[in-house]
Amino acid sequence: MNCQDHLYKTADPRTVARRWFFQQCGVGLGTIALGSLFADAGALASDAGGRGVPDPRDPLAPKPPHFAPKAKRVIHLFMAGAPSHLELFDYKPQLAKFNGTLPPAELLKGYRAAFINPNSTLLGPKFKFAKHGKSGAELSELLPHLAEVADDIAIVRSMTTDAFNHAPAQIMMNTGAQQFGRPSLGAWLTYGIGSESRDLPGFVVFSSGKKGPSGGASNWGSGFLPTVHQGVQFRGGGEPVLYLSNPRGVDRDLQRDTLSTLNELNTLRFQQMGDPEITTRISAFEMAFRMQASAPELMDLSREPKHILEMYGAEPGKSSFANNCLLARRLIERGVRFVQLFHEAWDQHGNLVHDIKENCKDTDKASAALVKDLKQRGLLDDTLVIWGGEFGRTPMVQGGNDGRDHHPNAFTMWLAGGGIKPGITHGASDDLGFRVGRDPVHVHDLHATILRLLGFDHTRLTYRFQGRDFRLTDVAGKVVEALLA
Repeated sequence: MNCQDHLYKTADPRTVARRWFFQQCGVGLGTIALGSLFADAGALASDAGGRGVPDPRDPLAPKPPHFAPKAKRVIHLFMAGAPSHLELFDYKPQLAKFNGTLPPAELLKGYRAAFINPNSTLLGPKFKFAKHGKSGAELSELLPHLAEVADDIAIVRSMTTDAFNHAPAQIMMNTGAQQFGRPSLGAWLTYGIGSESRDLPGFVVFSSGKKGPSGGASNWGSGFLPTVHQGVQFRGGGEPVLYLSNPRGVDRDLQRDTLSTLNELNTLRFQQMGDPEITTRISAFEMAFRMQASAPELMDLSREPKHILEMYGAEPGKSSFANNCLLARRLIERGVRFVQLFHEAWDQHGNLVHDIKENCKDTDKASAALVKDLKQRGLLDDTLVIWGGEFGRTPMVQGGNDGRDHHPNAFTMWLAGGGIKPGITHGASDDLGFRVGRDPVHVHDLHATILRLLGFDHTRLTYRFQGRDFRLTDVAGKVVEALLA
C-alpha cells in the first residue's frame, strides 16, 4: 500500500480528498474559473434553463417555467403510420387534373422515396372537399366531426421532417432526433415544470389501432433524463397498469409498511451514492401505491353522463381511441401534464380508400369531441391539443391505383387551444402537394412553438449530458409566431 494513500481518500465514496483534487485536476481549475465567469454573465445554460436542480425527494414537484405559459398541459393525438394530407386536409385541383400522368421531371430531381419508383404516375385525391366555419377551412368529407370545430383549430399545411421511414420519423416527431436515446417531448415537459398530480404519473400514454407505433417505447422515453420523466403506458380497459392490484393476503396496511421499509433503505442508498435513479425508484413505488386508489376511479367511464359518452362514441369497458380521448380529458382534469394517444393504422401503401375511411371512422368523432368537451369545460384555453402523424403521403401512386408512399417533404397537422390562434390555416404546399410552397414548419419549429406556449424558451430548456447541453430542438428550431394567439 502506498504510504500516502490516506492523504487522498475520504470516508464518503461520493467525495474526493482535497489533496487528490489539486494533484489530479489542477490543469482544469482555470477552465472552471472561466466557466464560472461565463455562467455569471448568462453565457452558459444550466440545469432546467437556470432554474436550479430539482428536489431529489420529489422530482415531479411543480416548477415554474421561464415565463407565463399559455398552456399548462398537452394532449397529443398521434396518428402513427402517417395519414394522407391529400385525402384529408390539402385538396389539390391540379393533382386531380393530372391524375394518371407522370409528374414533371424537374419536380423529382434529387428526390428519394421509401418504396416506390419516383416515376410513378400522379394520383388524384380520392374524396370530396368543402369549406367549413367562418374560417373557411377546407376539409375532406371524411372529417365531418372535425368540420364542426373548424373555427377552433389551426391547420398547418406546411409541415416538413427529415425522415421518410416510420420508426425514425416517429422518434423524430417525439424527441427531435432520429436516433434512439433522446428524451421525448412529454419527458422534457415534466422535467421542465413537473406535474400537478400526486396520484397519477405526469406523463401517460395510450395506444389503439391495429398495432403499437413503429418507434416503440422510444416515442415516450426519457432518454438521458432521469427515468421518472418517461411516459407510463396505460391500457384502455381493465386495470390501467398490469399488477396494480395487491396479491391475495396482502392488505393496504401491510403494503404501506413494506414500502416504508423499502423507502428507508433506498434513501440510505441515495445518501451514499447520490444516484437520481434511486429517487426515481422511490417515486415509482409511492406513485404505484397511490394509483391503487386513484386509477380505478379514473378508468370508470360509466361515471360520465350519457351525452358525453355519446359525443365521444365511448363505450365503458371497451378499449378504443374514443375511450382513450375521454380518458385523456379525465387525466388532465386530475393534474397530468402530458397525455399521448397513439393510433397506429394509417400506413396506406395500398387499399387507401377503404382503410382511410376506417381510420377516420375510428378517430374523427372522438378527436372533435375532445376539442368540444375541453372548450365547454373551460379547459381548452390552457390545454394544447395536437393532431398529426410522422409525415405525409406521396402525390404519386403506389399499389396499383389505390395507395401512397411515405412523404416527408410536405404534410399537415392541426393544433387547438393552449394559446394557439383558432380558425386559421397556416402555410401551403405546392400545386401537387409535393413540397412546401409557403411558410415551412419543420419538426424543430413545431417543438419550439409548443415549448413557447408552455412557457419555455426552447434554447434554455437544457440538460447537461456527455459534456454538452442538450435540448429538444437540438441546434435548430424557431417559434412560429403566426400560430400564436
